[in-house]
Amino acid sequence: MNSSYRTGFLLAAVACVLVGASFTAGGALVQYPHAGGQALRYASAALLLLWPSRGGAARKLRSLTARHWALAAAVAGVGMVGFNLSILAAERTAQPAVPGVLVGCAPVVVAVLVPLGAGRRPSPAVVTGALLVASGAFAVQGWGGTDTAGLCWSVAALAGEVGFALLAAPLVGRLGPPLLSACVCALAALEAAGVAAVCDGRAALRVPTGAETLALAWQSVVATVIGFVCWYAGMQRIGAERATLCSGLIPVSAALTAPLVGVGTFGAGRLMGSALVATGVAVGSGALRRRGRARPVRVRDAVRTGRARSAVGRTASRTEPGAAGPRAASDSAAAGRDRAVATPASRR
Repeated sequence: MNSSYRTGFLLAAVACVLVGASFTAGGALVQYPHAGGQALRYASAALLLLWPSRGGAARKLRSLTARHWALAAAVAGVGMVGFNLSILAAERTAQPAVPGVLVGCAPVVVAVLVPLGAGRRPSPAVVTGALLVASGAFAVQGWGGTDTAGLCWSVAALAGEVGFALLAAPLVGRLGPPLLSACVCALAALEAAGVAAVCDGRAALRVPTGAETLALAWQSVVATVIGFVCWYAGMQRIGAERATLCSGLIPVSAALTAPLVGVGTFGAGRLMGSALVATGVAVGSGALRRRGRARPVRVRDAVRTGRARSAVGRTASRTEPGAAGPRAASDSAAAGRDRAVATPASRR
């Protein structure tokens, strides 16, 4: 595993940890208009991303085709606004663990879909790691009660998580992580504002309280600006197939940070689940794979090499009759050195 590969996994892991912590911060936004809050979150994040993404932005944006813009709009609509609205709808009739467990299955879906879409077989290591990650997510969150509607919305949230990774893959190399993050955030802000206007009307926005302001700031600056750039930078290095393995860290991060605000506890079951997630990421990344060792030089090979060099030296001295004097002495000395090299090797 080279340094770029390790950096990619580290960036993807940091992004997922930040997103998981934002779930805990989102507890302060339960009473705030959801679609309006998401519009504020993504609009402020897009503004903050304008400066780091300014280099060559106009040229890159002009190079986008209608298909690329459609993909960016789909990332915003499916992977961001749609994902958040699905989670909200699922939690109306299902316990939060239900959508959490299904979203934790995203590594398995991506580990199968990405290689099949590329016309190759899924990697056994990645699929095994994804299964371990999904099992760990289940152990961390458990399974709660739900009805059909809650289950369907949870499946929609899973589709949003998968779409967030797969739909953006063709755009990362073309735009780069900062500009791609700015584009999808701007589009998500427009889409969320449209949903808020249709569903909530004048009640779509209100002045947030102090706790709501801090939660919105965390979601905008930390989870979105920093998290999205880290996620896309990691995916650019290791691909969506392996980057999505790190999404299993989202419920782990949520479970670890929840006790900090007095919500829930972190017991033995969640600890075991976290260990499964870590093992799955390690297996899928190839970190546990043994490196091939260089073939050791055998004593017999060293002796043969020394004899061959000696024979070459003797043959050269015999086949060059005019090479008497200094040349012959030089060949004889070289042969003697070769024999001297071969002797210690035979002793070892």
